[in-house]
Amino acid sequence: MKVKVLKFGGTSMATPEARRQAAYRVVSSKDQGFSPLVVVSAIGRKGAPYATDTLMGLLKEIDPTVEPDPREMDLMIACGEIFSSVIFAHTLKTLGHSAQAFRGGQAGIRTDGVFGNARILSIHPVSLRRSLMEGHIPVVCGFQGIYVPGDGSPGGELTTLGRGGSDTTAAALGAALRAHSVEIFTDVDGVKTADPDFVPQAPTLRKVSYAEVAEIAHLGAKVLHPRAAEIAMKYSIPLWVKNTFGDDEGTEIVADTEKPDRRFSGVTHTGKLVMFEFSLSEVPVECRRSVEAHVYGVLAENGISLFMINHSASGFGFSVPRSQFPVVSSLLDGFVLPLGDPDRSVAFFQLGDQPSPEARAQARVLGSLGPLASVGIRMMEGCTMVSLIGEEGVRAPGIFLKILETLDSIQVPVLQTADSDLSLSVLVPESETARAVRALHEAFDLEEVR
Repeated sequence: MKVKVLKFGGTSMATPEARRQAAYRVVSSKDQGFSPLVVVSAIGRKGAPYATDTLMGLLKEIDPTVEPDPREMDLMIACGEIFSSVIFAHTLKTLGHSAQAFRGGQAGIRTDGVFGNARILSIHPVSLRRSLMEGHIPVVCGFQGIYVPGDGSPGGELTTLGRGGSDTTAAALGAALRAHSVEIFTDVDGVKTADPDFVPQAPTLRKVSYAEVAEIAHLGAKVLHPRAAEIAMKYSIPLWVKNTFGDDEGTEIVADTEKPDRRFSGVTHTGKLVMFEFSLSEVPVECRRSVEAHVYGVLAENGISLFMINHSASGFGFSVPRSQFPVVSSLLDGFVLPLGDPDRSVAFFQLGDQPSPEARAQARVLGSLGPLASVGIRMMEGCTMVSLIGEEGVRAPGIFLKILETLDSIQVPVLQTADSDLSLSVLVPESETARAVRALHEAFDLEEVR
């Protein structure tokens, strides 16, 4: 039995015609001798009746001042994939093919208990194997699994895998079933060298390595979730990104030894970011690393994603997604840390030049303990990270200089820089994102990359 996993995103589920196009893809794979297994996302995107964002809004709109319970939120948003799986299974039946819909838990996906961003711990696809052996096409809800507490509570708890979790579901099921391949279907031809909304002529990459596509996804491209690439790499699963609505061959994700010999693979960009810079000039030198570690610890405990992390002798900084800014500001404004120093017993964090009423009141109370070491936090909203991806090229001498000169020539200010083994990144004003992406795409000749 040659299993092929086909995953379809929200746009592929959005309309009856789109679902029929997706169904033809499934039938075609069956005609080619494969046993297809389908993973689906929720129907449509924000604004559509059953889209994930729409379902989230139904709870948040009741009273915006009351944050929904994460457990109940998972129950709510998981309905989107349940609708999709049942409707798509029935669509396949109307074409003469037996199909069965499965929730994540019914598919045997077990997760940890982190509601809203769970990780898969194990998969026991007994029901899926039985369905395949009986000649059915299993249609599995992406983005979800089940957590069974230590006391073995009946039924367990439904959990979701975070944004892009349907890709993760597809790759994980591919690994568990030792699939021939996993194909991720979307509304673009494959992995592009840039966002086609910014660079319409951006070519499709025919082959990229697992590491490259994971980096591209981590740095903002929405075409594939990085966890999916990481799982596929770990288990050496052939992975493809294709267009539901076209005949393009798509992008094949391959091992490093099979990737093309090219210097650069693309330019990516993130969404809205907020930059934070911390001044530790008043903190005793021997306490600074401890203070920094405590800040990162608090952010980690609250699930905050960090970008553009930087360090210096007198401070540190990072950027966070705009959606997480309210949580970060509430955690850090007025944050207090004991220092155990005779001259500065307490470090006190203040967001912005003018203290908030809460921070001012807290500082007044703490003043009785002795002199405070003030940690000033400078903040800048409306930022975006733009990154040049290239496993072979980013380490070459002069590349960062070329990035800076290119952006300077079109008067795009660079607010911060960062690098990794696979990328070079700059933080720029969000309003300049399109110009920055287009300029770097042209400067590094990415229109010629295939």
